[in-house]
Amino acid sequence: MQLFQKPARWAAAAVCALLAAAALPAGAAQAAAESATPPVPDRYRLQHLDWQPCFSGTLECATMAVPRDWYHPGAGPDLAIKVSRHRATGPGERRGVLMMAAGGPGSSGLKRPANLTGLSPKLAAAYDVVSFDQRGVGASTNVVCSDQDTVDAFFSSGDLRDRSPRAIGATFDRARAFVAQCERASGGLLPYITSDQAVHDMDLYRALLGVDRISYYGPSYATVLGAYYATEFPRRVERVVLDSTVDLTHGWQAYMTGQPASFQRRYEQDFLPWLAKNDATYHQGRMPAEAEASYERLRAALHDHPLDLEGTLVTPNHLDAAATNALYSAHDRFPEFASLMGLLQHPESASEQARKDAAEQLSPVMSAGYFADFFAVTCGDGTWRRDRRYWVDTSAEATRVHPLAGARELTFAAVCASWPTSKAPHIEPTGKGLPPVLMLNATHDPATYYEGALRVHGAIAGSRLITVDDGDHGQFQHGNACVDDRVEAYLLTGALPAKDTGCPGVPLPEPAARG
Repeated sequence: MQLFQKPARWAAAAVCALLAAAALPAGAAQAAAESATPPVPDRYRLQHLDWQPCFSGTLECATMAVPRDWYHPGAGPDLAIKVSRHRATGPGERRGVLMMAAGGPGSSGLKRPANLTGLSPKLAAAYDVVSFDQRGVGASTNVVCSDQDTVDAFFSSGDLRDRSPRAIGATFDRARAFVAQCERASGGLLPYITSDQAVHDMDLYRALLGVDRISYYGPSYATVLGAYYATEFPRRVERVVLDSTVDLTHGWQAYMTGQPASFQRRYEQDFLPWLAKNDATYHQGRMPAEAEASYERLRAALHDHPLDLEGTLVTPNHLDAAATNALYSAHDRFPEFASLMGLLQHPESASEQARKDAAEQLSPVMSAGYFADFFAVTCGDGTWRRDRRYWVDTSAEATRVHPLAGARELTFAAVCASWPTSKAPHIEPTGKGLPPVLMLNATHDPATYYEGALRVHGAIAGSRLITVDDGDHGQFQHGNACVDDRVEAYLLTGALPAKDTGCPGVPLPEPAARG
């Protein structure tokens, strides 16, 4: 089925006609089969998106009303979803709508169409590229938990590697207090900040755009939204790209507890060898083991004497968080973090502006708004074990074997172990009824680890996987021409590799000049 292609003056009529058709008995039966939710009430399906210029006029934005609970649309207050659009520029045949979503969960998606179209004139010409702030995030109805000081206490005080009974007890106490604050402050919203509810928002957005099907591109957590949307609404998608895939084949608990190993791998096999290779610039040791020892000495010094850096008290937790963030992108972040290590070792030698920049880079570890939505989704999408002893033992092993990210495991698990029991439905992407899905993943991706991507690839029948031989998180439009060409060809023409294939990674960066 082709996408609707109408002149602008007919757009409103097209939306009404499409939505009216969806209300017919056959359409209602199809919707029930695809989504297991009641028919969309008129107040949502007949609303008009009032597009206005936003973000310096590069995009248009509007606000969409959605039910708090798609399974009981008459109960509870409406939520506001902020949406954005970059209209197809042409010339040439317009393909339709390419929907995007943000990662996290907790990141804003509104500006993403401008970024994608700025880097891909071909896609900008062919598609209306659209995105949104997911429920709970940014300019949409927010989920509220606690203030920034409370969130900072999770990461800024003490040392997450501390396994003493006192430290472990404090972690569980903070987690319970945080969840209680979320329940008090959210106004009953917590059970509805889930990926399943969000994909129903996406389908209403599709309908209000006046199209029968969409194509989709999503990186990181947005791969969950893409896979879930395609599973629940398989006849509503044309082409789907999942870039750096979150593995939810066994739920968020299994995925999150799998991350410490992949962060440690990226650190030991990519970052430390690169840092040692560039010892002439960064002076952290000429061998990977020497570079790691230098990191541990700095960490121990921050443990014994936290550094007051322009008003930010830098602890070993700040260092670990900065290191894990650096592992997401070698070109953008390896040199930046290597320079940061040098500044923290010799702050007296740095300029005042450099110290201020470093303090801004280090804090906050996670913003309060992001923290709230992250846990609402990761804890609320499924079930987590609530056995305190299990998490104490499991996180102790993660801290011992994979300390860089394993030390934070107890903090994250303690929150979800205290979270209200979720009633979100289990969604199992299978690829049934879908066109072939294009997947991208790097072999050393620290966050969406390759082993998990292989499991998702195996679960989605007919998918094609492009394996990239590097460790960056997010592959499309990250400087890899092989990846970019294949993704653009698929979205523009439907062309896919005949079988799974690969792309060489981008060479690791040269060291940054140091002032």
